[in-house]
Order: sequence, then structure tokens, then C-alpha cells
Amino acid sequence: MSDLVTDELHARLLAFVGRTSGAPRVAADAVNAPMIRHWCQAMGDENPGYTDPDWAESGPFGQIVAPPAMLQSWTHHDRRFPTATEPGNAEEELVDVLAEAGYTSVVATGCTLRFVRYLTVGDRVHYQATIRSVSPRKSTALGEGYFVTTEMRYIDAAGEPVGAVDFVTLRFRPARVSGGE
Repeated sequence: MSDLVTDELHARLLAFVGRTSGAPRVAADAVNAPMIRHWCQAMGDENPGYTDPDWAESGPFGQIVAPPAMLQSWTHHDRRFPTATEPGNAEEELVDVLAEAGYTSVVATGCTLRFVRYLTVGDRVHYQATIRSVSPRKSTALGEGYFVTTEMRYIDAAGEPVGAVDFVTLRFRPARVSGGE
């Protein structure tokens, strides 16, 4: 691939910066105690404010709350089973452009959580993503690719902010491994 083609692709990718995923995506499920319990079991988190109703009732929130690190889990969709890209969804369109150019692999390289309030059982989370930046093409040990920074803002059903996550992902072409065939 020549530098000219790479520059053209980077210019196409930069056109996504500042664009959003469209209307806020609504979580398929409300925040619920079974999912909180499963997440805490998987993570080994034994905070009784997350899983013990009796303790939580007398605790600072008067009820079970979700761990802050679960914020993304309420609206996460499984990209292994893609759906049609919604028109105007810059997040999905950017992934499509990269995939068409051969950058089909992804790895998260950074994540920053900004937390506003605990989610409680029954909250229905909404989120909207904004593309914040796309790096020039980089060569890494994993392969050649682009670092994409996306800010995901989360709100409750009343439109009040509950938190945000800044994600940096590397969208890349896997490096060719020689030998061992």
C-alpha cells in the first residue's frame, strides 16, 4: 500500500471526528440484580452493596447499586453478530470504512471512566458515542493500524448524565507471522 492511499484513508477517517453514533442507543435491559450478581461473581467483587439486599438497604444508597465498571455492559452489543449500519451512525460507519480497507481486527488499548452516579436497579441506560480522534497509520507489534478514540456518554431515562467512557482502540491488520506452517 502506498503512502498516498494511506493518506487518503486517514483523510476519510478524520472526517468522522466530532460525529456521533446518532440518537442515543437504549439498553436492551434495565439495570438488574441478576446481571450485577453475575458480573460481581465473574470479577470476584464481594462488595455487599452490589449483591446483598439486606446490607444494601441499610447502606449509603438504601438499595443495591451497580459497580461503576459495569457502565458499558448495559448497552454493549455483540459485534460478532453485526446488524445493518444505521444511517448517520458514525461509530459503525467508521468501523465499516476500516474493515473495507482491511483493518478488521481490534484491540482496546486504553479506557478512562468518568463516573457521575451509581446506577440502581431499574435504571434504563442510554448512550451516545462521539469519535474524538483518529491517529495517522501506525506500525505496532500487532500489525499496522489506526488508533481511534471514542467518547461514550451515558444518560438515564430522564436524560441525566450517569457517566462516560473514553475508549482508545487499535483497528489493525494483523502482522504476518513467518514460519511454523
